[in-house]
Amino acid sequence: MRIVIAGGHGQIALRLERLLSAGGHEVAGIIRNPEQADALREAGAEPVVLDLESATVDMVAEALTGADAVVFAAGAGPGSGVERKATVDRGAAVLCADAAERAGVRRYVVVSSMGADADRPGDEVFDAYLRAKGAADDSVRARRGLDWTILKPGMLTNDAGTGLVRLEASTGRGPVPRDDVAAVLAELVETPATAGLTLELVSGSVPVTVAVKAVAGE
Repeated sequence: MRIVIAGGHGQIALRLERLLSAGGHEVAGIIRNPEQADALREAGAEPVVLDLESATVDMVAEALTGADAVVFAAGAGPGSGVERKATVDRGAAVLCADAAERAGVRRYVVVSSMGADADRPGDEVFDAYLRAKGAADDSVRARRGLDWTILKPGMLTNDAGTGLVRLEASTGRGPVPRDDVAAVLAELVETPATAGLTLELVSGSVPVTVAVKAVAGE
């Protein structure tokens, strides 16, 4: 499969690129900063330099042409303000979904966040982030032209992955290593039976492969 990852230099994305590349897939990562290209190459991914905050749908669709799946893992980052939550966490996710439809790429996997809710109250930046993610998720779920899956991890950590998770429609809050999030994403991309599902993810006791097969009904 050819898999394009938006936000290709993110902590989860780099882990995912390594996993997918090691699994024999052709991987590309969309990045804004060309200085990040070497890091993607080291992870086994082809860097595609494109600013999702200023790109048009056609520009992104061109980058997605020929792909079998798209993973949206971009984010404005913890140091960004309310405005960039809207332009990246919401706007770029919707843009990539539009572009995937235009390019004829049906499989679309989104890295969202536990608690994402377009109607979340509050004036803090984190509230704006969760509203933006929620609005993006709503936009993706409304599309008939995509075989989408939305993954909502709990509190992300840099602990070593255990390969043991809890993956359900509702898990309750909890931590999860980025290693395990990437492992679950790699399985989801290759499991089309998870299309149409919004899933929460925290650390647990079930092996990743088993957990994904369970939610897929396999």
